[in-house]
Amino acid sequence: MLVQSDPFLNSRLGQIAALAAQHRVPAVSSFREFVRAGGLMSYGTDVVDAYRQLGLYVGKILKGAKPSELPVQQAVKVEFAINLRTARTLGLTIPLPLSGRADEVIE
Repeated sequence: MLVQSDPFLNSRLGQIAALAAQHRVPAVSSFREFVRAGGLMSYGTDVVDAYRQLGLYVGKILKGAKPSELPVQQAVKVEFAINLRTARTLGLTIPLPLSGRADEVIE
């Protein structure tokens, strides 16, 4: 199951992770918090880095730069997290090369 980024769903990541585990459905999201709440995996933008970029962009505008003349910014740093405890509960084996590439692994 793919949990989309939505304000309503983002405020209920723990409930969604619990329901996915109850029904034995592997669930993936773009937010690391989902994995910490019990979801299987997340792969998405590093939110801290995105906010840092946003601050730099706003700073340029406040210093007088015209927004229409600034380049379009895109997130360049992504993060990957795996919850091995959830994987074991679901009866899944995560290959070592995959878990080795994760930025965060929850045992």
